[in-house]
Amino acid sequence: MAFIGKKYKMTSSENFDEFMKTIGVGLITRKAANAVTPTVELKKEGDAYILVTSSTFKTTEAKFVPGQECDEERADGAKVKSVYTLEGNTLKQVQKAPDGTEVTYVREFGPEEMKAVMKAKDVTCTRVYKVQT
Repeated sequence: MAFIGKKYKMTSSENFDEFMKTIGVGLITRKAANAVTPTVELKKEGDAYILVTSSTFKTTEAKFVPGQECDEERADGAKVKSVYTLEGNTLKQVQKAPDGTEVTYVREFGPEEMKAVMKAKDVTCTRVYKVQT
């Protein structure tokens, strides 16, 4: 769990706009989200974890206990429910929106980089983050 508390800054993003369109994010929010390079950090607090995604546009914090459903607010303001599971260095998140849209996020944390693969319907987005020193 050497990745706990490390900050990872996005260095590449593929198909993010198409992914956001698929989950119903509006044009103005998509433009703002595409213009920033967020930082991701996973922290541990007792039995819970906190996934912090921060950028000049917005900072979101998702607090969760692995295996338990939790309420969340996406960066675009949508209220969703998620279940996170943590296996080794892989954090998997299954998120359900009120309209039934299901999104899967798989974040693989490594010593130098974190790779996030997001899937919604038939759209896949891949983002790569490097450790900040």
